[in-house]
Parts: sequence; structure tokens; C-alpha cells
Amino acid sequence: MIILTNTGGVAMTNCYLIADEATRQAVLFDAPDHTTGPLLKEAAARGWDVIGLWLTHGHFDHFADHAVVRQKFPAAKILIHALDEPKAQHPEVQTRLFQLPFVIPPLKADAHVTDNQKLKIGSLEVVVIHTPGHSPGHVVYHFPKEKVLVGGDLIIGGSIGRTDLPDSNHQEMEASVRKVMRLPAATRLLGGHGDAKTLEEERQTNPFVREMLAAS
Repeated sequence: MIILTNTGGVAMTNCYLIADEATRQAVLFDAPDHTTGPLLKEAAARGWDVIGLWLTHGHFDHFADHAVVRQKFPAAKILIHALDEPKAQHPEVQTRLFQLPFVIPPLKADAHVTDNQKLKIGSLEVVVIHTPGHSPGHVVYHFPKEKVLVGGDLIIGGSIGRTDLPDSNHQEMEASVRKVMRLPAATRLLGGHGDAKTLEEERQTNPFVREMLAAS
């Protein structure tokens, strides 16, 4: 497994390119605005086939560059949970809400991911975990053998994702955090914002996680 990261866009969002070096297959996780280009260029330089753009959720800073991905790798399959696709299909709602200085093309996914779905990147096994709260269709992607979790805006470097947005739900967020924290403590969390940490580090140092776990 090779993990490449780029951070950018108006919300300083993390974008991850994860590859199985043996099969030269790779997947991009999330597509922040003005951020995917360098990773796609690196994939092409290494001879990797980017087979997918797998989204954690439908907030603009996680899918804005989807058309860039499609342009560079037309066969890449875009996956998102069905509950979050409407946001991606109508990005103009978020463009107005957040007064964005750019236009995001509407996104139509190739398929929907579901809780506990098994996916593969070459020989890498990936399990989808539905983690609503920040948004109804928020998911994370777990690599159980490698102990890696692409976490979107669930737990983000000492904090958690916002639950004050129109379709957020704080109680669901609490349940999702507790669900993910049952994974192995050594799991490396690649959050949508901030630096990577292990779940154990978040358990010890993240006050929001500590409070949610204590309340369970």
C-alpha cells in the first residue's frame, strides 16, 4: 500500500490517493477543489490506473474536483452513499450557502456504497462503514489488514465534523464516533482535515471523542 496526500481548497481539505503497488491500481478518496491535479499527475507518472473516486460524503469541499478526476481518468468510478448524492447532484445549493467563488459541475455517481460493503483496490481489501451525523450519507473506508481508515469529516485531528449544518445530526454523530472507535486502537486515521493520528491517539487527546465515549 502506498498513500499519497494533498491538502488544499478553500476549506484546506485532505485528498488521498491510495494504491496497490503490485497491481498498479489506485483510488482517489475525496476531491477537494483545486487539489486533485498533483495527485492525478503523480498517478500517471507512476503508471497507476485510477479506478475510482470514492467519496466520504457530499459536502462541496470533498467532491468539487470530481470533473477533473473524470477528465484525467475517464474510466474511474465515482462512489457515494445514496443519502448524500442529492447534495452532489445540486452543488449550486452549497455554492450559494457558502458563497463559493467557483462553479462545481453536478455530480452523478456510478454506484452507491452501503454499510459493510466490501471493495477492492487491486489486492487491498476495503470495508465501507456508514457513519452518519456530519451528513446523512457520510461513510468511512476501512483497510482492515493495513489498519488504515479514511475517515472524512467524522473525527478530524483533535475535533469532530460539524453537526450544525442543515442535515447534520449530533446524536447520530455520537453513535458513529463510538462505532468507529471500536476498531483496533492502532488504526491510522486519515481524516478529511488535519494531520493523521491513530484511533488511540484520538481516544487519549480528542476531548470530543473522550466525551462521547464516556457518555456511552
